[in-house]
Amino acid sequence: MHRDDPLAAFCAAFNKLDKNCTELLYELYTRDVTFIDPFHRIEGVEALEAHFLKLYDNVTECRFVFHDSVRVEQQAYVTWTMQLRHPRLAGGNSVAVEGCSQLTFSTRHPGRVSRHRDYFDAGVMLYEQLPVLGGMVRWLKRRMAN
Repeated sequence: MHRDDPLAAFCAAFNKLDKNCTELLYELYTRDVTFIDPFHRIEGVEALEAHFLKLYDNVTECRFVFHDSVRVEQQAYVTWTMQLRHPRLAGGNSVAVEGCSQLTFSTRHPGRVSRHRDYFDAGVMLYEQLPVLGGMVRWLKRRMAN
């Protein structure tokens, strides 16, 4: 990714987000942004900020390492590994979750994203990290692989 590329700028800014810096969302997204992940569908940047405030309030650490990316006109895809640390997941240890983001950049607001969809394994992020349920999910995955 080149530094002057809106996708590179988005990725760099996204890693600056934390519970003290959610106002950065207004620079990254359009007012009517749609944000989708395996757990949520959020409409509008104000609702997205409220979601991130709640999310970051309980998270000890959340950082992304961005890998491969491609951008064709307004569409972009970027793969990533998220390092997440939450006191109630994995005994408070860091959890690595691999995923991909599909981004649509606005034609009316250059550099801003109007649609953001994240793809990742919700089981790795959440279900496998819970004390009782995690063991059952990991056992089930092993059984299905054989």
